[in-house]
Amino acid sequence: MRPAPGTARAVLALVLAAIPVHAALKSPGSGVDNRIVVHAARLWLAGGSPYADPHFLYFPSAVLAAVPQALVPAGVLRVAVPVLVTGGLVAGWACALRVYGVAWHSRFAVAGLLALALGSAPFAHLVHLANWTVTAAAALPCALLLATRGRWLAAGLVIGAALALKPLLAPVALLFVLARQWRGLAALVAVPAGASAAAALAMPDPAGFFTRTLPFLLRGDDVFVRLYEASPGAVLTRLGVPPAAAALVAAAGAAAGLWCARRRWRRGDEGVRRPVETAVMLLLSAFLVSRPSYDHYLLVVVPLLLAGALEAGAPARGPWFWAVLLPQVPGLAWPWLDTGERRAFLDCAALCGLALVAGLHCARRGPVTLEPCGMTGTPTVPGSRDDHVLTRPGQRGYPA
Repeated sequence: MRPAPGTARAVLALVLAAIPVHAALKSPGSGVDNRIVVHAARLWLAGGSPYADPHFLYFPSAVLAAVPQALVPAGVLRVAVPVLVTGGLVAGWACALRVYGVAWHSRFAVAGLLALALGSAPFAHLVHLANWTVTAAAALPCALLLATRGRWLAAGLVIGAALALKPLLAPVALLFVLARQWRGLAALVAVPAGASAAAALAMPDPAGFFTRTLPFLLRGDDVFVRLYEASPGAVLTRLGVPPAAAALVAAAGAAAGLWCARRRWRRGDEGVRRPVETAVMLLLSAFLVSRPSYDHYLLVVVPLLLAGALEAGAPARGPWFWAVLLPQVPGLAWPWLDTGERRAFLDCAALCGLALVAGLHCARRGPVTLEPCGMTGTPTVPGSRDDHVLTRPGQRGYPA
């Protein structure tokens, strides 16, 4: 694929510069969500409990990770944090492209990043909030890039490091179970567990995550949070559905998604798309049932699907993939739903629609391969000339 023309790259650079500059000028402090984590770190430095704020929903290791920000002047953070968040999203897109062997400077790469930045409201929303979801958006494509090259242990370390900052990627552990990559799974679990245990020992309430944060997540009854939750359980409750019934609907959707993810893995075809689509389906299933669940969670999975649009049969090549993302297009008017308090209905529609599109794609019939991936090297495919699959010139492919 030919490199993008200079004009397109210049436009992309201008857009990527304008978004963090606007966030720095308009967002309070270093972003509303990032400010919660920084405040928790400052509380800890002052001898208090970071879990005194019920909206601090992270592991203890995140407190120590936020300490450098707590020591930096507010004026510096206000400029630096939006730039770093934007950079994290760009890095995630670059890794997603490399999973499919697409050059980062190609026409498709530039057009895709422009589509994410200009055509997806959660992109600018995440930069303005400076939510630590960006760590997952950058880590997941990086980990999948390593996994598709047979480096599952390194992939587990990357996911584990992301979990230590925000436990959003926890469902991806099931990908390691499906692939029977036990060393990678052990690394995935050990990194956040060890980091959180060590950090908890330095807290005035070492069990604060379990006694305060976990009950809050299980209840999901915070009035402020509920207005922005995109999960079906939260949205259906707002529409008058009894909470128990709403939770049952969300759980049923998540269970169906898990079944689709398992079926996608067992189909065992189409090279690198196998782990990518399985991981995406696992996360979408979790987003359906998790409380809270926000619009910017989609930025963890959509770039991975979009980057595969050049692959024949990929979900992003179908019209329904684009149709279900219409609620996320900035500036598109939706009667009665364009207020901040009702935005969650659009976010829920996009989440459920994307889960449905991805689920149907994962559940379609295909050949079944039960053999797990190897830890090192490239597994052989019987019947090929050299017992390897070449997905593109000069690069060994993911096992079929």
